[in-house]
Amino acid sequence: MVDRQYFIYIATNPGNTVLYTGVTNSISRRMWEHKQKLVEGFTKKYNVNKLVYTEVYTTALEAITREKQIKGWVRSKKIILIEKDNPQWKDLSDTL
Repeated sequence: MVDRQYFIYIATNPGNTVLYTGVTNSISRRMWEHKQKLVEGFTKKYNVNKLVYTEVYTTALEAITREKQIKGWVRSKKIILIEKDNPQWKDLSDTL
């Protein structure tokens, strides 16, 4: 049996002025979609195409629960989370 993986992620625009929190079962595919502007709505409008934070879960429920938790946070708390592992705000999708 193949273990499933679910990712929560925080992405931003090139100027790091907006933050988007999402969930997916394929982080590489999702970031490709963001970079190609295939996802209508907020991420396309604000050019969200830079991956700055991820967490991995084994169930969709865990990932969705964590996504909702982070979405409820204020921006400053999200920034602390990002900078704990990625202080330079590097695009992590380059290493996928």
